[in-house]
Amino acid sequence: MKKAVITVLGNDKVGIIAKVCTFLAGANINILDISQTILSGYFNMVMVVDITSMNKNFEEVAENLSSVGEELGLNIRIQHTEIFDAMHRI
Repeated sequence: MKKAVITVLGNDKVGIIAKVCTFLAGANINILDISQTILSGYFNMVMVVDITSMNKNFEEVAENLSSVGEELGLNIRIQHTEIFDAMHRI
């Protein structure tokens, strides 16, 4: 199984989760785990997803998620789990 981590950060507003999940479903990306928090009006979500069967290439998914983020005024990134783990190792 190939996994990736998606992070979503920005000001809270209606429809964030719906928009991101709709995009993921269209790309055949399965959500394995999700954590979402709103802190003083700031939205923070981290998702671990299965990208094994996605129907787009990784770079296209990253660009499309970034575009969804721009539409919503958010920062949305996707990273392979290996890169995410290496960046956040203490």
